[in-house]
Amino acid sequence: MSERTDTGLVPVPARSVPDASRGLTESSRLPETSRIDPRLLEILVCPLTKTTLEYDAGAQELISRVARLAYPIRDGIPIMLPEEARALED
Repeated sequence: MSERTDTGLVPVPARSVPDASRGLTESSRLPETSRIDPRLLEILVCPLTKTTLEYDAGAQELISRVARLAYPIRDGIPIMLPEEARALED
């Protein structure tokens, strides 16, 4: 039987990340749960300004330059709540 966390969820082992020396792109080296569907990125906008967002794969964030906010992506799911967003520095 698998160990359960204090939340009652069973932890899932991380998948192996492919070797970067094989010429893979940054997005193909990310674990599957960290990738965002490109079609989703095309339709998502900042909930405050309704402007387009930039995807920062390394930081796992969607950036709104107009609102100066970075919305986190957790387990492959964009968290589009302004109160969860990180304020961008100058």
